[in-house]
Amino acid sequence: MTHPSARAAVFSAGSWGTAVAKILADAGSAVTVHARRDEIADGINRTHRNPGYFPDIDLPASLTATTDPVAALEGSDYVVLSVPAQSLRDNLAAWAPHIPDHAVIVSLMKGIERDTRLRASQVIAEVTGVSTARIAVLSGPNLAREIMEGRPAAATVACPDEEAARRFQTACHTSYFRPYTSTDVVGCEFGGAVKNVVALGVGIASGMGLGDNATAVLMTRGLAETTRLATAMGAHPATLAGLSGLGDLVATCTSPLSRNRTFGTHLGRGSTIEEAAAATRQTTEGVKSAEAILDLAHVHGVEMPITEVMAALLHEKISLDEAAAALMQRPPKPER
Repeated sequence: MTHPSARAAVFSAGSWGTAVAKILADAGSAVTVHARRDEIADGINRTHRNPGYFPDIDLPASLTATTDPVAALEGSDYVVLSVPAQSLRDNLAAWAPHIPDHAVIVSLMKGIERDTRLRASQVIAEVTGVSTARIAVLSGPNLAREIMEGRPAAATVACPDEEAARRFQTACHTSYFRPYTSTDVVGCEFGGAVKNVVALGVGIASGMGLGDNATAVLMTRGLAETTRLATAMGAHPATLAGLSGLGDLVATCTSPLSRNRTFGTHLGRGSTIEEAAAATRQTTEGVKSAEAILDLAHVHGVEMPITEVMAALLHEKISLDEAAAALMQRPPKPER
């Protein structure tokens, strides 16, 4: 259990933000969730439920909500950020002056900023000026609905400062949520970002009825290209075989609860990108990040054929049938 005086601010009140807020409260912290909409904050405070995302699940009494970011941040030991990767910079610029000097900032984002090709932890460091020793990443096979229901899960807490990683590990360790620590922030973030793009491909294959063998091929080769890029950027290859790499990839590619897989499934069944977005409703980071990831691959001379096909399809440069053919008809070569 964490010390009862530990305070956490969670931005925002979406599905994953709410799930992590619940974990932190269950582990013993006083948690304030920042919600953009009054009705969400009011619902959490009055009914101890999030009416927008989990109207059927009770939240701990130690979890409250506000629409005032300054009030949420006051006295926080942990500032947990769960906003879309593409809106992180603008939001954080407004919040940064109010983040307490001692707070550890924890990123839940699994995307790459389009214009700069920066990982979320890099955007946080740039906008806040905070030392990387105070910036951590939480990543793993974490489907929010299952965690809200108290089903078992695990994740990696990565931070260059091992002590900071251990502190947050304690702050989010519950009977149903087991965090492990790492210092490989780069590996954790690329594992989380690229698996979303691979999951789009798996969803498309599923929607087109290509079968489980095709799914297994895409996941395996997707992990290979994720590892190639991550290690080119300085990650340790073992990280990509861990919870934030293979673990997250498996959950995101196989679960119907996964937004990116669901988005891809709609495309595979013939929906347009606009129709798939309307049906999925929540932010689908793989759609937003594919091109930025591909740009990084080109800069570092890394082959990423699945990401390349996904980026071309999402920008309507190729058709669905051409995408399927491109994924499955590459020239044969040694596996390693």
